[in-house]
Amino acid sequence: MPAADQTLRILSHLARQRGPVPARTIADALALPRSTVYHLLTTLERRGFVVHLAAEQRWGLGIAAFELGGGYARQQPLARLGRPLVAALADRLGESTHLAVMSGRDVLYLVEERAPGRPTLVTDVGVRLPAHLTATGRAMLAALPPAQVRALFPDASAFADRTGRGPRRLSELRRILRDVRAAGVAEEHGEVTLGFRSVAAVVVDHAGWPAAAVAATWAEEATPRHPDVAALVRETAGVLARRIGG
Repeated sequence: MPAADQTLRILSHLARQRGPVPARTIADALALPRSTVYHLLTTLERRGFVVHLAAEQRWGLGIAAFELGGGYARQQPLARLGRPLVAALADRLGESTHLAVMSGRDVLYLVEERAPGRPTLVTDVGVRLPAHLTATGRAMLAALPPAQVRALFPDASAFADRTGRGPRRLSELRRILRDVRAAGVAEEHGEVTLGFRSVAAVVVDHAGWPAAAVAATWAEEATPRHPDVAALVRETAGVLARRIGG
């Protein structure tokens, strides 16, 4: 089990890098003995999960790691489990709903269900939006350790803008995330698209990590058809969390 954990940590670390890195860098970043890192990298290389660029003395992800990502994309387990729940939520609310996951500083939308008679939203499947501006992103960011949020948003340049609304610095984002944790849901008022409002709740996995977020969106000037949108969004997120083992 320790070897399996260390192997997965190495693969996860490589996946976060911009390019291949030296083995000593991996060992230092993960606080692992260099001999252990070299041994595991050699095993992973034989299986095709990493490649060794001998001339540069660096290691990067191999084709087998790419195939794992492709397999996940083909199977879409989270989308498959979430789609009927998000559709049922749209039916109950009479509003458009969606499911998103974190991807760096962005959210990536996996599922969208547009309610009849409601306008098309920018949160279509495959669309990426800045996490700090969206209700789904804020719901997931609020479930992350503060150090990881700080790493994602190290300075003002990390805060993208769409409508002139939303946090511009880490201190502002932290205040928003404190409110999210207190309320149990995240909100967004025109930060992504002027005139629209969203409410989202996080979907946590077995380790309490934010695996996804469920949200509902409607026009700001309209009164939601259901009296408690937040409660139904939280309920749906809870059901999905249990289905993925959360």
